[in-house]
Amino acid sequence: MATRLVHVVAYPCRSLPSPCQRTSQRLGYRPHHGRSHRLAVVAGTQPQRGGGRRAEAALHVECVGQRPVEKPRSRRGHGSPIVVGEQVFLATADHDLQTQSVLCYHRTTGQRLWQTEVHRGGFATTGNAKSSLASATAACDGQRVFINFLHAGAIYTTALDRDGRQLWQTKVTDYVLHQGFGSSPAVYRSLVLVSADNKGTGVLAALERATGKVVWKQERPKAPNYASPIILNVAGRDQLLMTGCDLVASFEPLTGKKFWEIEGSTTECVTSTVTDGRHIFTSGGFPKSHLAAVRADGSGKVAWQNNTRVYVPSLLVHRGYLYGVLDAGVAACWQCDTGKEMWKARLGGTFTASPVLVGDHIFATNESGRTFLFKATPEAFTLVGENQLGDEVMATRRFAEAAFISASPCLATAGARRCCIASASANKARGRTS
Repeated sequence: MATRLVHVVAYPCRSLPSPCQRTSQRLGYRPHHGRSHRLAVVAGTQPQRGGGRRAEAALHVECVGQRPVEKPRSRRGHGSPIVVGEQVFLATADHDLQTQSVLCYHRTTGQRLWQTEVHRGGFATTGNAKSSLASATAACDGQRVFINFLHAGAIYTTALDRDGRQLWQTKVTDYVLHQGFGSSPAVYRSLVLVSADNKGTGVLAALERATGKVVWKQERPKAPNYASPIILNVAGRDQLLMTGCDLVASFEPLTGKKFWEIEGSTTECVTSTVTDGRHIFTSGGFPKSHLAAVRADGSGKVAWQNNTRVYVPSLLVHRGYLYGVLDAGVAACWQCDTGKEMWKARLGGTFTASPVLVGDHIFATNESGRTFLFKATPEAFTLVGENQLGDEVMATRRFAEAAFISASPCLATAGARRCCIASASANKARGRTS
């Protein structure tokens, strides 16, 4: 059965053709040049792999709208978009103006609704080349949008209303930059939870959603780490989980009381913890590579572990099996209970974005914008199709009602790029996403 993909892509028109324009020209679509953005729908059919070769999508391009172009700037952000109703929220940093902002777009049309500047100046000039100054993903409680930024040597959490007006801003802690900052806020009942592990004054904190007032704080080890606070219902209760700093720890989300903590993980972790209901799965990549299943009942038991390097892309759990894409471009499947490797297969390229599960299929996009669609089954690796979108992807795609939203991390030479991709098969199969 073929999978139909529909891509809604916003690209600027420039003297050098963008990837969308190159595709359009190849198919006989002639884009208008000059100072305009083209919003295009790119539809194609992805046949299953057969006959020993991969079938590429046969594409059709149709212009569905345009609007005035913005002057290209060196904007960059590695946080994922979030979708709330008809709004898409995204963080970005403009290196020309030295501003950190939240952007809001209309989900259906891609029109920018507003942009709110959160910080100006105080830009860090060091860190890992793969990091950005807008690497956190926003969170929303239905009324407020929360975002974390590293600004002027400290971590701040800011709340905006859904019209872009700032409601409050709280300094969480000072921050000693090592490779970057990418921890995202998490909403839990009346709280927004934030973490800022670093070599100086690492903390895990809970703020009031309505006011930004600090409700509780837990000191963390003085070590660099990039994991976000994750709340999972596991082993019969809600647990706030943190990995990294050579620890795996669980806290009561409302009070910050420590449920349990064990030595494990590694120092620097990035991934978001997932669960099968009994175990939590941790992974990290520096100074050692590791993948482990930890019993979440407080016993401290590690069910299994290996030295697989799943450093940046997060894992997925589906029907008793754990799926992952290694940074080095290899997809793999393990049995949750035992850690038995079911299969491994090379996709190609380097991966930073996390794979996303939709129904019984997994979408995985490498840093070069190549998306691989394969089946979430332990029986064997089965590639369904591939597609190319843009030329650089660092952020995880976001699915919403059979569509997923993507943003190019680097907006320096091409103005704004925003992509909405819909899969017809996703209407029938709604799965968990990461």
